[in-house]
Amino acid sequence: MARDPDYGAFTDKFVLEPTSSAHDQPLHGLTFAVKDIFDVEGYVTGFGNPDWARTHSAATSTAPAVLAVLGGGATCVGKTVMDEMAYSINGENIHYGTPINPCAPDHVPGGSSSGSAVAVGAKLVDFSIGTDTGGSVRVPASYCGILGFRPSHDAVPSAGVIPMAQSFDTVGWFARDPVILSRIGRILLQLPVMGPAKPSQIIIAEDLFQLSIIPNDRLGQVLVKSVEKIYGGHIVKHMVLGDYVRERVPSLKHFMSKEIKEQEYNIPSLAALSNVLRSLQRYEFKDNHGEWITAVKPELGPGISERVWEAVRTTGENIDACHSVKTELQAALATLLQDFGILAIPTVPGPPPKLQTDPTTLEIFRAKAFSLLSIAGVSGFCQVSIPLGMYENLPVAVSLLAKQGSDAFLLNVVESLYGTLKEQVEINGK
Repeated sequence: MARDPDYGAFTDKFVLEPTSSAHDQPLHGLTFAVKDIFDVEGYVTGFGNPDWARTHSAATSTAPAVLAVLGGGATCVGKTVMDEMAYSINGENIHYGTPINPCAPDHVPGGSSSGSAVAVGAKLVDFSIGTDTGGSVRVPASYCGILGFRPSHDAVPSAGVIPMAQSFDTVGWFARDPVILSRIGRILLQLPVMGPAKPSQIIIAEDLFQLSIIPNDRLGQVLVKSVEKIYGGHIVKHMVLGDYVRERVPSLKHFMSKEIKEQEYNIPSLAALSNVLRSLQRYEFKDNHGEWITAVKPELGPGISERVWEAVRTTGENIDACHSVKTELQAALATLLQDFGILAIPTVPGPPPKLQTDPTTLEIFRAKAFSLLSIAGVSGFCQVSIPLGMYENLPVAVSLLAKQGSDAFLLNVVESLYGTLKEQVEINGK
């Protein structure tokens, strides 16, 4: 059991009452926490860094996404710890402490929405709100053994949220229960209640499952058996996604370095895709925050400091090519999935790394992770990370992606599959 009853998840504890107390509201009686990147009236939005908090005044209004959830009947109980300036997927913060992973206390919780994921995983709240630019909802969801939803790009308004890189920024959310996950989606995405929708195909990206260190019978096979049981085996398809992306996204050639081609642990086209994401992310981050960083010279933790200053020094070459890749990938994946297709991949390449793992040791893991994470990031497609229990006492997860704008469909599929996935995990052993 964690020594801290709040698992170090919160930066601020307060109560915002729901703006509608009607019993028929979809989130009535539920509590939530919000990442410290969202404006809440009367509180400084801290962005994970004390120098940022010191040099900014309190917000004069509350972010629309937070107001929407309050309007849905939920009660906010505080703000949560995040990685500095949202520039990490690890979850470690040298200033505010690292939230304790409730599934694996000596392992990282994942970032940058670390406290939001921990608060849900530790059952301190019913759900929480975070942001996902490069993987900041999907990674901590996977590491903390909970559901995490990254919506289609621009599907949820990001007003009142500190930007990281607008081409990829999304407002996402965490829950332990797929029904609650869907209810939050209905509020944030302003969706009507939909009946269950059946996928036309579920495509298993074989090469991506090979990137994972988790055995396939505990990952891909659990999903395949569950799909067969609910929808029938005829909708399961298998493919090598890296080859498809290489053929259909010609602008990727600008990002194919000799080093990428020689990495035996990676898929070259997807490693190039992660280069696209990181290049454009650096450029937009600099545009948003370069002046402040240069003027204030904030104290930043290891790993984050290097990334932030690399972004400040970036020149913005290849930015047009980045946008071409985005357009081509979106078209290629839309052709592949059509309206009711789903792509299945591992969320991350393995269980959460240990706390204070040497950054150089993490580099291969990070490179593989971004190959997986950049698919939804660059395409703007929606993605959900679904927990598949524990493997060797550490949490594992699988992800489903659907085309941009198919968020309601994807949330419905999660609701349909979730119970059977849990049964399959039990059958396959811990």
